[in-house]
Amino acid sequence: MSRKSCSALAAASLIGLCAGTASADQVGKVGVDWIGNDIIIDAVADPQVKGVTCHVTYFDRSVIDRVKNGNWFEDPSNNSISCRQTGPIEIGDINLSKGGDEVFKTGMSLVWKKLVVNRIYDKQNDTLIYLAHSRELTDGSAKMAVSTIPLYGQNVTWKNGKPQ
Repeated sequence: MSRKSCSALAAASLIGLCAGTASADQVGKVGVDWIGNDIIIDAVADPQVKGVTCHVTYFDRSVIDRVKNGNWFEDPSNNSISCRQTGPIEIGDINLSKGGDEVFKTGMSLVWKKLVVNRIYDKQNDTLIYLAHSRELTDGSAKMAVSTIPLYGQNVTWKNGKPQ
């Protein structure tokens, strides 16, 4: 069962839980071995910050790898993220707390494990921080990646006025 099949099944069983998060467009797929394991590259446009696109990578296990190693319904927590300004930045209604907003979420197991991207605004440094990490029901993972978009000196429009 591929990662996409697991994700579709998980999404169907958890419909409505992803409201307000961005969708991803697969822009790359690189084979890493002869048994069909792949690295997937998705482009994720921030739904509340126009002009910012993040590229997120993750590992997609093949059916052969699942049979060989067990753990049928889960992909590894390894991921990476890189975010860039891809147009004029227009910031909508974002959460300015230290926890920020969940921008993107996709299943990495049948139900329990998710790849999540959070956006946090660093007011002191006038920077948007994007954090990619895995969320699990019982065992959290310390594997994470971070990318930043500096806003200082950029032509940035705030929908509700710049935070004071």
